[in-house]
Amino acid sequence: MEAAQLFKTTANPRIPRFSPGDTVQVNFRIREGERERIQAFQGVVIRLMNGKGPAANFTVRRITAGIGIERVFPLHSPLVESLEVTRFGSVRRAKLYYLRGLQGRAARIRELNPVQRRRAQEEAAAVAEALAAQAAEANAEVEELTVDEPVEELEEQATAESEQDEPAAETAVEEAAPEEPDGPPAEEATKE
Repeated sequence: MEAAQLFKTTANPRIPRFSPGDTVQVNFRIREGERERIQAFQGVVIRLMNGKGPAANFTVRRITAGIGIERVFPLHSPLVESLEVTRFGSVRRAKLYYLRGLQGRAARIRELNPVQRRRAQEEAAAVAEALAAQAAEANAEVEELTVDEPVEELEEQATAESEQDEPAAETAVEEAAPEEPDGPPAEEATKE
């Protein structure tokens, strides 16, 4: 199996399409000792890194009590429980690092107009449907691969084949036995 095929099967289907400038709410699973809980983090996506590869991640920034907090999430991690796009932003940059120096109203991102928002939502719905179809197709393939032959018949075939192979193995061992060399031993040949 190629690496690309392996990655396609492990991609997180709970993450919709989003881009820098969008406001998202990430529900991330956190383990604290024996307990496990889900923590929500809502903010603006300021960057996407490594595209669609297995190491892809994104950074979400929010301002709490006048202090900017940024958190990096791995895109395909099983710890990301869900991601919801709450607002589609309109930006002209791929990396929004300039937001780090802005405060208050200046740090706001303009929202997409209704037509663009609807188009983005339709794309997200289409991607979700495609993922659901792929999952259904994969489940159908798994069901097709179920074994129809009884296990007893397979065991009988295996024992019959092993009985046929045993006499051939014994003759091969007899033929491979070392024979006495006709000439002088190797030690004597080196002394001369």
